[in-house]
Amino acid sequence: MDNCQHVTLGCCTNLADFYRRVGASEKIRFYDRLYFADRAGRRSEIQASPLPPPLHMAPSFLLFDALTLADKRSIAKAMLAIARAGGNPPRANGASMLDWLHSMRQTRGAIERFWRVVLVSALDEELARTDAKYGIEVFWKGFLSNALGYRVGIPLVPLAELYEGCHEEIARRGGEVRLRSGVRRLCVQGDRFAGAILEDGMEMEADACIAAVPHDVLLNLMPREMAESGAPLKGLRHIKTSPITSVHFWFDRTVMTEPFLTLLDHTTQWIFNRTLLSSSGETNGVSARPTGHTNEVSATGSHLEERGGEGQYLQLVISASYDLVPRSRAEIIDFCRRELADVLPVTREANVLKATVIKEVNATFSPEPGVDRWRPPQTTPIGNLFLAGDWTRTGWPSTMEGAVRSGYLAAEAALTHFGRPAALLQPDLPVEGLCKFWTKLSAWSSG
Repeated sequence: MDNCQHVTLGCCTNLADFYRRVGASEKIRFYDRLYFADRAGRRSEIQASPLPPPLHMAPSFLLFDALTLADKRSIAKAMLAIARAGGNPPRANGASMLDWLHSMRQTRGAIERFWRVVLVSALDEELARTDAKYGIEVFWKGFLSNALGYRVGIPLVPLAELYEGCHEEIARRGGEVRLRSGVRRLCVQGDRFAGAILEDGMEMEADACIAAVPHDVLLNLMPREMAESGAPLKGLRHIKTSPITSVHFWFDRTVMTEPFLTLLDHTTQWIFNRTLLSSSGETNGVSARPTGHTNEVSATGSHLEERGGEGQYLQLVISASYDLVPRSRAEIIDFCRRELADVLPVTREANVLKATVIKEVNATFSPEPGVDRWRPPQTTPIGNLFLAGDWTRTGWPSTMEGAVRSGYLAAEAALTHFGRPAALLQPDLPVEGLCKFWTKLSAWSSG
């Protein structure tokens, strides 16, 4: 069981390349339709049309029941400003996302039922604490510049299985992967990395090191002088973190037909139908067949072993879950059951066979305004020591795409250090339609 459901988007080009490299591409299922539910349980959907970007989302957006005409008008104005500026609209530099939305005169409904719904789950932070640059980038790359950027990709398998190809590929090339081998300290002699001391006291030497640990962990591994005032890593102490809470329910019957739902007017942002998402056709006793706009699920076994019959496993995800961190497991489960009842009425009569709560208090780094000045590059003053992690300077917020980009950039730096330069970083999806024209026009006018 994964701590939290991970998803990718069509605009995550480096993550897609990484999945290909480790043989995991076939373990990702993409969805072209996004499902939303409001407090009354009413469904809305968003799907691309044949129109060129940024108009490809317009038809389903106009039919989005949860938004008023005034909401849609204000959202369209802001979206057009992003598109016509090639993803760099005015008044965004240094502002929070909420401040920028207010400057664009967004309605309260637009902020709460559209911008916040998408961005808090994407960036794991509240709008007032998010750099407008990153919030705007989510919509530019995911919903405006390319018709495929918004597609949601969800792994069919747990993360341990998704990434098992990494281990196999390293071993195939003569490398070794050691699990449960914590590092106590990185040793630096002068301006050179010399080795690492493991928790069991064993010393390891290497020609180079790529440290791919959380930023607060790195500070404890490095020599103290590296993080002192004026030192290269001093900024890491200023990077804050934000929490994610996931709640897992195993019901005794089928309570949900969609593969996933994004919730409006709720604390919970996503519900994932893990029974359906981890199945393929008739695999594992679950039959999924398309019936118009939803997937009907017939669960006939094996996902709830303790029952041995019909049942369904749902996972709820709450990003930026500051309010839930101090609450007890029982309180969170009861709270989420009430939210489920709003959008999935069948859960009111269904029995919960098991439920669990997983809190990740320091799940991601916070993309607060100005955070980029604290994010270090993948290189360090120590010539053979490199950094990887989504918290490094990648141009992206805390995402799996940002993590892969950091790894590719660190690998490029290491290869250059050894005189074998190579380009690994993949380009973004091409800008299409009217956005392509506007991007060129914006670059010409600013140049």
